[in-house]
Amino acid sequence: MAEILTNAPEFSVSEIAQAVKRTVEDEFGHVRVRGEISGYRGQHASGHAYFTLKDENASIDAVVWKTSYARLTFKPQEGLEVIATGRLTTFPRSSKYQIVIENIEPAGAGALMALLEERRRKLHAEGLFARERKRPLPYLPRVIGVITSPTGAVIRDILHRLADRFPSHVLVWPVRVQGETCAPEVVNAIEGFNALLPDGPIPRPDLLIVARGGGSIEDLWGFNEEAVVRAVAASGIPVISAVGHETDTTLIDYASDMRAPTPTAAAEAAVPVRAELVGYVDDLGARQRQASRRIASTARDRFRAAAAGLPRPGDLVSGQRQRLDHAASNLLACLRHSVQDRRVHLARVEPRLTPHLLLRRQTELGERLGNLSLRSDNAVRKTVDRARFTYDPKAPRLAAATAQSLERKHAQLAAIGPKLSPGTLRAEIRHGQAQLSPLATRLYASMLQGLTLRGAKLAQAGKLLGSLSYKSVLARGYAVIKDDQGNLVHQRDGLKPGDMVAIEFADGAVGATIAGSPVIKKKSRPQSDPDRQESLF
Repeated sequence: MAEILTNAPEFSVSEIAQAVKRTVEDEFGHVRVRGEISGYRGQHASGHAYFTLKDENASIDAVVWKTSYARLTFKPQEGLEVIATGRLTTFPRSSKYQIVIENIEPAGAGALMALLEERRRKLHAEGLFARERKRPLPYLPRVIGVITSPTGAVIRDILHRLADRFPSHVLVWPVRVQGETCAPEVVNAIEGFNALLPDGPIPRPDLLIVARGGGSIEDLWGFNEEAVVRAVAASGIPVISAVGHETDTTLIDYASDMRAPTPTAAAEAAVPVRAELVGYVDDLGARQRQASRRIASTARDRFRAAAAGLPRPGDLVSGQRQRLDHAASNLLACLRHSVQDRRVHLARVEPRLTPHLLLRRQTELGERLGNLSLRSDNAVRKTVDRARFTYDPKAPRLAAATAQSLERKHAQLAAIGPKLSPGTLRAEIRHGQAQLSPLATRLYASMLQGLTLRGAKLAQAGKLLGSLSYKSVLARGYAVIKDDQGNLVHQRDGLKPGDMVAIEFADGAVGATIAGSPVIKKKSRPQSDPDRQESLF
């Protein structure tokens, strides 16, 4: 077969791909594409966003780089019809063309309203619009924070209305009220006012007003952003929303604590009328002064009536003076009588002071010691019996195995004995020692390591035992009660009168006898010293 001759140049695949890429980028360097977003799953781990723009007949891959995604006013959403602005390019690795998007805007007012309604339902489901979250406005705020444009008519209307009603300290946080930077600036303003300290160099506002004049839905869209709504809902300072005119509604109107139809109405709702407040305070002051005079007059009349019925001061103390004189005359007789009573009481108690109590205690401790000794002997016997039961059946087999091993060793020595000379034996011994020395060193190191590990485990177990021991509980004032068998007593029903028990405290144990139900005795009055004078009354 003859070779086909041609002058057509040869291109590599990469050269063709780069040529197509340059052609597409030169021809479609700036395009606006309208389509529905499909396959959007949020940002990739790298920060980029990948999805598809489609209509009823075709589709095109789309990518939004990380740097462009942060500047988007409207973020991509699945199923949203948008107008994407960007440039076409190709991806040589897969021979596909795609649009690199730099800006996204909804396709018409209908799409904006659909997006607004969807966002409203989402935030309402999260409870950000709940009535329970709304807080009452302060009656008379000392400092009012206003978030609006510093160059518009809104701030002048608010300041003028506040000056007419009740002059207050106003802090203005300037922001852009429309455009791409509107939402982040409003969020920063709300968070910045909340971050101020009450006693700082800049006072913390008691009330916030977010205000803007009227406009189209596109102009007011910055106040429908989810970040702004969440910032208003999370604000620790009550917020009044005054965005647009009466017919304009934004999402922050639902999240704020109060919605004002206009910025002027927001200023009226923020403070009361100073003249009315002064008149109300003057009226209250007059009523208070009249009430004070009436109360003072009534108290004066009651005091005079009470003073007229009081006895003379000398009559009040005459009875007590007479009682004191009578007690002083009987003091010596009472002292002698008190000493005699103490002697009679001591003579009555003295016969009962015998060593019987000490002997009884000694007997109880002796019985308890005997019981413990008997239990110890029984435990030792049981342990020995268990060991004997375990090892006795194995003793015959151990003796037989030992005898067989000795016979084999004797037979081996008898077989090789004539062949071994003294020099050979010494060589064998040295060879055995050379083999055993490393093993002995490793065995010694292993034993030391094992002992160290077991010592550490034992110390740890000791600490754990100390922390879990009931001794620490006894040190706090508690006690453990055991019966005469050494068993713990958990309930009162396990004891009856006459039972011997042992009560263990933190510093030792004592014996006791159950006497019956507890009887709470009243504290007896301390016996006074016969030579000390008692009360006369």
